[in-house]
Amino acid sequence: MALPKKLKNMNLYNDGVSYVGQCKTVTLPKLGRKLEAWRGGGMDGPVKVDLGHSDDGITLEWTLGGWDLTALRQYGAVSVSGVQLRWAGSIQRDDDEQVSAVEVVVRGRHEEIDMGDSEGGEDTEHKFNTACSYYKLTIDGSVEVEIDLLNFIFVVNGEDRLAAHRKAIGL
Repeated sequence: MALPKKLKNMNLYNDGVSYVGQCKTVTLPKLGRKLEAWRGGGMDGPVKVDLGHSDDGITLEWTLGGWDLTALRQYGAVSVSGVQLRWAGSIQRDDDEQVSAVEVVVRGRHEEIDMGDSEGGEDTEHKFNTACSYYKLTIDGSVEVEIDLLNFIFVVNGEDRLAAHRKAIGL
């Protein structure tokens, strides 16, 4: 029997600046594919064909307690990959005490900053929604998924799933 690995602690870094003690929550990006039904002649039913990454894009949502000028000053970044965020998580199984390091690195720009409610003597939180052009998931030092939308790169478990396509179009 094995128990699941659970997040025990985390930190978020914004362009190398640590948010230890300030980052309340991080919603890691959903990974989605755009699949559309295709039913050609001689087929008894449709199959979903893969048309690349989801139109919903890659988004990282995060919440800080209090005010942070680093992120506020990044608002309106011109480059689609102008901000780098790195989430580091420590996960552990409670049956064998095994600890694993999980890291998600994204590059993008802040699509939305929600300054929240302001009331004297009450907690203050700011919520950020960062639209990403790059995503990399690393577990215990092994890159599991890497998506670089600008450079037409999509790697899963060491397999570059777009290499043949890049070659076919001369990239």
